[in-house]
Amino acid sequence: MGKVRVRFAPSPTGPLHLGGVRTALYDYLFAKNQGGEFILRIEDTDTARYVEGAEEYIEEALEWCGIIPDESPKKGGKYAPYRQSERRDIYDRYTEKILKTDYAYIAFDTAAELDTIRAEYEAKGDVFSYDNKTRNRLRNSLSLSEEEVQKLLDEKTPYVVRFKMPVDRTLGLVDIIRGNTAVNTNTLDDKVLVKNDGMPTYHFANIIDDHEMQISHVIRGEEWLPSLGLHILLYEAMGWEAPEFAHLSLILKPEGKGKLSKRDGDKFGFPVFPLNFTDPATGNISKGYRESGYLPEAFMNMVALLGWSPADDKEILPLEEMIKEFDLHKVHKAGARFSKEKAEWFNHQYIQLKSDDELLEILKNSDVDLNIEDEKLLKIIHLMKERATFPKDIYENGKFFFEAPTSYDEKASKKAWNDETSNLLNEFSESLNSMNDFTSEKIKQNLHDFSESKGLGMGKVMMPLRLALVGELKGPDVPDILELVGKEESIARISNAINNFK
Repeated sequence: MGKVRVRFAPSPTGPLHLGGVRTALYDYLFAKNQGGEFILRIEDTDTARYVEGAEEYIEEALEWCGIIPDESPKKGGKYAPYRQSERRDIYDRYTEKILKTDYAYIAFDTAAELDTIRAEYEAKGDVFSYDNKTRNRLRNSLSLSEEEVQKLLDEKTPYVVRFKMPVDRTLGLVDIIRGNTAVNTNTLDDKVLVKNDGMPTYHFANIIDDHEMQISHVIRGEEWLPSLGLHILLYEAMGWEAPEFAHLSLILKPEGKGKLSKRDGDKFGFPVFPLNFTDPATGNISKGYRESGYLPEAFMNMVALLGWSPADDKEILPLEEMIKEFDLHKVHKAGARFSKEKAEWFNHQYIQLKSDDELLEILKNSDVDLNIEDEKLLKIIHLMKERATFPKDIYENGKFFFEAPTSYDEKASKKAWNDETSNLLNEFSESLNSMNDFTSEKIKQNLHDFSESKGLGMGKVMMPLRLALVGELKGPDVPDILELVGKEESIARISNAINNFK
């Protein structure tokens, strides 16, 4: 086998779906594991479904994910252009070539004519297919004389180029993930290869580009399995060696049957796209993993394990480790069920792996308004990150560090506050005011000494104290909260709580 070259070839018809990200990732991991090259190609021949900004979105999403192409429309390369709309002259050349073989023909049937025939079949309870059983009775270069064909061409009659499916051949199909299968050509129809605007369909452009760009392996979704027979025959028709194929299973919705969709994300409250995407037609914004607070490393780790199992069932794998471990033969045939909880688990794990300084930078670059010095924020991060699933949780769960409570949890209040509490906290507040070294360690000693002097367990003081500082019975150790809130603010919060419970 020569050099491994794989491509990810999305259509710019909308945002990149979770399944597309996984395809790109598996392409990338396989290429890098084999010392090969990963190519991004934009397949934009479907002009009717083209979405403005989708190509830029795809490129930005892959960059955020850490999937960096060796060749792409943006980066260039020796097989440029990497955008199908710019390769028309190449396709025209190969259209001429295939029409000289016995594998293709031109068809003049209009959409209206085909709709009429389709309706006639349906009226009889049959299904119409443009194939070896019907093609010789339709309006094409197989049924018409050379003179009739030439006349239609001279009159500029629109036509398409169709593949002439061989009759009654059994094709052996090999898939790296799924093994060997077979298909009889009588079950396949004569697909359109070139549309009446002269642009090739996915099927034809795809194999031309893969051949021209020397693609060695095609890794794609299982929705393309029914097209494998046609693609193998197209390689045969052109006299080219076919690449190896691997078809990935579906990513399944969290509950029930079927493929994961944006509707499932809306229903269960999770993104299905890597980045936010604004629909240019409606202005509607689809939420992305990046904007939802997922770290790219966590997102990639989660995506990688949706259908692949590394050795020893390890779960936390940085990208470099994934590259070393990845094996297409270990990719699962069965669909992989998405789990929002597992996605959040991965993010929590990667939050814990980040240093406090790294999390500081992430928070400072977020949309959270943090009017606080770095040194203090680093201490808050250190105290709060263990409980955080997303970086913003450090702020959300630790909001009491930044602002005094304006209300007190009712259930917690009944538990923590009684008739004696106000006097107790007043006295403790005075002991805090007399402290010169307002550090967590000294505050803890003060709490111990104060509780002991009152003949109380420390919890009897700390519980209402926590309520006064936080508004709820949550958060890290009370001495740590007191130190970071500061002496004056702590005393003020205690006073506010006492006034509230009068």
